[in-house]
Amino acid sequence: METRTDDIRVAARPASLSPSRASDFMQCPLLYRFRVIDKLPEKPSEAATRGTLVHAVLERLFDAPATERTAPRAKALIPGQWERLREAKPELAELFADDDAENADATDDRTGDADGVGERLARWLADAERLVERWFTLEDPTRLEPAERELFVEAELASGLKLRGIIDRVDVAPTGEVRIVDYKTGKAPRPEYAEGALFQMKFYALVVWRLKGLVPRRLQLVYLGSGDVITYDPVEADLERVERKLLSLWDAIVRATETGEWRPRPTKLCGWCDHRAVCPEFGGTPPPYPLAVRPPESPGDEQGRMGPG
Repeated sequence: METRTDDIRVAARPASLSPSRASDFMQCPLLYRFRVIDKLPEKPSEAATRGTLVHAVLERLFDAPATERTAPRAKALIPGQWERLREAKPELAELFADDDAENADATDDRTGDADGVGERLARWLADAERLVERWFTLEDPTRLEPAERELFVEAELASGLKLRGIIDRVDVAPTGEVRIVDYKTGKAPRPEYAEGALFQMKFYALVVWRLKGLVPRRLQLVYLGSGDVITYDPVEADLERVERKLLSLWDAIVRATETGEWRPRPTKLCGWCDHRAVCPEFGGTPPPYPLAVRPPESPGDEQGRMGPG
């Protein structure tokens, strides 16, 4: 939740939880603070932007009649979806800014192009094409009629915690069984990390269950980077465990929000973090905490609440 006045970011207390933000807090509470409380800007990455582009292409392909959902048609959607993405997010222009600089140096005048113009962008788009093509080896879109695409879902638990997210695709069988599908443009994780990969899907399944009273029949992760498909059939006990985990996680987020104590948790992923310059683990200083904090309780206050003896 963010409001802007003269393009100044105004901090607000967290009001809901999504799979991405839950993963942020589990990975590093300080990263969660930087993204949700401070709203520090982050540079767009080629990998994440390519994922957004591929998702847009696979969503739009289902606008066509089933018989026309072919790989050539899907690849033909890429240039137009890339332009739409650039128009919606002007900051993406910096991704290939060095391409533009090289093009200017390599061009003799403003009316002609030199050999090799836009090589990085061309390679990047070719990678997106390969990911889209691979999808056709994993699923047959001519046999699918999704009930929902890019579906925003939100549910409020009995505790008052709001869960929200966007599901890539929802398939509903004639018998009413629901399958939740998520596309991943990276590679499938090793088996020992599969549970972490399924967390997002179980989160979505929990939201659907609380909204519709129906446990999805199947959760499906489609990894376009490696050509793998991981499926999981949840039961109510799974989703109850996820709910308890999220409630515990939210309690920790609320405590950190009230006290201003957001501890960094260094891992190998720190190498890809945009906020190392303001992270104590790398000699940086976080920006001043923008929210009012609760004063620490004295032992006497705690004893008074507990009562005598």
